[in-house]
Amino acid sequence: MDASQRGRLLYCLADALQQHSEEFAALEALDAGKPLESARGDVDFAVATLRYFAGYADKFHGQVIPCNGDVVCYTRREPVGVVGAIIPWNYPLDLIVQKVAPALAMGCCLVVKPAEETPLSALLLAHLISQVGIPPGVVNVVPGYGKTAGAALANHPGVNAVTFTGSTAVGRSIMTAAATTFKRINLELGGKSALIIFADAPDLDKAAEVAFEEVMGNAGQCCVAATRTFVEAAIYEQMVERFRKLAQKRVLGDPFQPGVQQGPQINKAQMEAVLKYIASGVEEGARLVAGGRRMKGRAGYFIEPTVFADVNDEMRVVREEIFGPVQVVLRFTDVDEVVRRANASHYGLGGGVFSGDADKALRVAQALEVGTVWINSYNTSPPMQPFGGYKHSGIGREQGKEGLRFFTEVKSISMPISKKNS
Repeated sequence: MDASQRGRLLYCLADALQQHSEEFAALEALDAGKPLESARGDVDFAVATLRYFAGYADKFHGQVIPCNGDVVCYTRREPVGVVGAIIPWNYPLDLIVQKVAPALAMGCCLVVKPAEETPLSALLLAHLISQVGIPPGVVNVVPGYGKTAGAALANHPGVNAVTFTGSTAVGRSIMTAAATTFKRINLELGGKSALIIFADAPDLDKAAEVAFEEVMGNAGQCCVAATRTFVEAAIYEQMVERFRKLAQKRVLGDPFQPGVQQGPQINKAQMEAVLKYIASGVEEGARLVAGGRRMKGRAGYFIEPTVFADVNDEMRVVREEIFGPVQVVLRFTDVDEVVRRANASHYGLGGGVFSGDADKALRVAQALEVGTVWINSYNTSPPMQPFGGYKHSGIGREQGKEGLRFFTEVKSISMPISKKNS
């Protein structure tokens, strides 16, 4: 199938997904427990991602290279082959599409393993794929457990590349398994991202709202969540008070009910792990400003939005990825200090800076050891912006033109030019 036809099929898949958007949003809310309005936003992002990569299908080329002497040199971009895609449970649809769309655009086939907790949107997407004309066997959705189905993909000699989103621990095991057959790997892993609020931020109310939402969104179950909030000393207490008020008025409940802002944790084990982290924060002397408990009076794995102040960099709630609705607010006094502390993590996924001083904001952004930095905003990555991490937060990039490279091999071809034809 030529590249233009692959692009047309991806556009058709985007249209089909949009036509079934309410079904997908309902499945995401049902499976993952996220509020319906949030799930609708996920579907919109998936549609945009399909359309972006559809447009690139016939535009990602090799190049002609000037060579020494009478030689013609050029490169070809060829499909890497069969791709194993292992998907987490926190953003099931978006993260499937982030892997399927560029792989199909580049001419690859896929075996997709959705998370065992959230397989429904993957199965419906597979149905749409079969309906729009993508040939049978090009995209194969295989639900199963990570320790069996996921491990099989990482180890199988017929799989040429593995792309995985999930925890750093599992990513390490996939990397080890893939090395035995020299598979190409792309890993988007955990994070402990820092969002830095300076006293000269243009709008402190907005800064507070963004900082709070970007750790509480999706019940805190987001790899790039801004889980370390650094606040300049001059505004520290007033910002802590803003966070307390935001936590108090946050609406938890049934994801299908209008106005609900936060659903439950994905399962009992995740809820219990988050509650243990909260207990450790209290035991280590952090000031509990809001929340800290399982939600009373409601069935399900709900945790109150929790805010800690007066924390230090050695506490577990500051060092480790919690993956729950827990915000830790740290005090800082100057630029060099906050950059040093923000970088003192083995993670390096995302970061944020709120400041009215553009020079300072850009200086901090360039100094942060992370894959993406947002200034006076957070986690606003469109499909054309590369996304990935430094350090233990991953290998490679998804989205954008950089996201296409993983799915191709580069072949160099050269041929001498006959003098008689010159």
